[in-house]
Amino acid sequence: MRLDIWLWAARFFKTRSLAKQAIEGGKIDVDGEPAKPAKTVHEGHRLRIRRGDERLEVTVVALSSMRGPAPVAQALYEETPESRATRERDREMRRLTGAGLAHPQGRPDKHARRQIRELKEGLE
Repeated sequence: MRLDIWLWAARFFKTRSLAKQAIEGGKIDVDGEPAKPAKTVHEGHRLRIRRGDERLEVTVVALSSMRGPAPVAQALYEETPESRATRERDREMRRLTGAGLAHPQGRPDKHARRQIRELKEGLE
């Protein structure tokens, strides 16, 4: 089975073309090696997947070329305990730090309101 089809069927990516772009961009490793979209995936392969800030390490448990409901898709792979712990720790850290959002000091003044209005009108 092709790697890009399996990633799509396992619901790691919304479309097969997004899966292909991620593979070509070096975001997916199979058994520690960079992969190509047509790479054949077998049960037991270990995949390292990077999506934004999220890092996953999964083992292929089953193969499917059809995209099904989420519970069926989750049965296709098994996430390693280390990966799950790291992901949970990172999620908690983002929650505690406010996910890097800078909250405004207060209401915008007249000058700032004009800049916001100009920006919004320029986008329309």
